[in-house]
Formats: sequence, structure tokens, C-alpha cells
Amino acid sequence: MSLLERVTTLVRANLNDLLDNAEDPEKMLKQILIDMRNQLIQVKTQVAAAIADEQKLYQRYLENQEDADKWQQKAELAVRKGEDGLAKEALGRRNSYQSVADGFKQQYEDQKRQVELLKSALSKLEAKIDEAGRKKDLLIARSRRAKAEQQIQGTMAGLEKVGVFESLDRMEEKVALEEAKAKAATELAGDDLESRFQTLEQEDDLDRQLAELKQKTGQSVAQPPAGEETPRE
Repeated sequence: MSLLERVTTLVRANLNDLLDNAEDPEKMLKQILIDMRNQLIQVKTQVAAAIADEQKLYQRYLENQEDADKWQQKAELAVRKGEDGLAKEALGRRNSYQSVADGFKQQYEDQKRQVELLKSALSKLEAKIDEAGRKKDLLIARSRRAKAEQQIQGTMAGLEKVGVFESLDRMEEKVALEEAKAKAATELAGDDLESRFQTLEQEDDLDRQLAELKQKTGQSVAQPPAGEETPRE
């Protein structure tokens, strides 16, 4: 398993654990970012170590290649001097150093390719963390809105459960009934007053008719009470 795969697995495991045990999404999001940044620091440290190993391998390759080249030159010198035995020994040393140099060169090239992959993966990880940081406020706002909606629905359900709305409906009906009674009482009081005035008007009309009848028949007309006018002819 590569370094990036190990980091990805670890981050995913931590994320799943937080999601399973999350009670406060806002705290969870902040903790996820903290964990991701901590993992990023560890990845950077390991990538830096991989780069250092790459440089060491390259240096070891250069050192052994330099020794191999030196022994190659010595072998050529021995041949020019007619020292075939020395030339063979020099070639043997050259081959030994060259083999080691080739080994380090292969390791260096493999390490270089791996470092390039790690750098690319690290860059992508940093971009994802930056994106997560930018989305954090939006996600927190959505979480708060969802929490508020849940609280409202819970409150509504609780009020319905205890019959608050039914009680309010009954109270409204009771208030409406009291209003109707008050209106009826007012109307009845007005009707009584009108009735009294109608009675007075009827009595006054009868008195007038009686006075006219007495005057017509030659009967004396009684004086009206004080404050009332004598009917005119």
C-alpha cells in the first residue's frame, strides 16, 4: 500500500468514525478539517523524507559511477603500458563499482518517479483540504438551517401532541360565543329603548285623538300637564 493510500484510508476511517459519533455537525466539520490538516502535515513530512532519500540515492549513484570511471581509466592506462594483469584487476574493480552504481541509479529513478507521484498526490490533497475549508461555512449554515427546521417541526409536533391547537380552537369558539352574546345583549337593549319610545309615541297619538274627539263633541278638554302644550285648533 502506497503512502497516499495509507493516508487516504486513515482520513476516511477518521471521517467515518466522526460521522458515526457526530452529535454536532458544526464541531464535526471543524474537527474533520483539523484532522485533515494534521494528516497533511504528516504526508508533507513523509514526502520530504522521500525526496531526501531520492537525493541520497542519486548521490550514491554519482559516487559509485565516479569510482567505476576511475577504474576504467586505470584499466586503459594498464593496457597502454602492456600490463594486462593490472588491466584485468582494474576492470574487475570497475565492474564492481559499475554494478553498484547501476543499482543505485535504478533505485534513484524508481524513487524519483515515486516522489513525483507523491508530489502530485500531495498537491491534490492540499487542493481538497482548501476546498473543504471553503465549503465549511456553507455546510455549517446548511446544518444550522436543518437543525432549526427539525426544532420547529419538533415543537409543532409537541404542541399537537398535547392538544394546544385544539385548545386554541375551543378557546376561539368560546370567545366567539361570548362576542355573540354581548352583541345580542346590545341589540336587545336597543330594542327595549325603541319599544319604550314607540309606546310613548302611541300614547301621545291617542291623547291627541281623544282631545280632538272631545273638542268635536263639545266636551271640555283637560289641561295638559305642566310642560305640555294645549292642542291647537
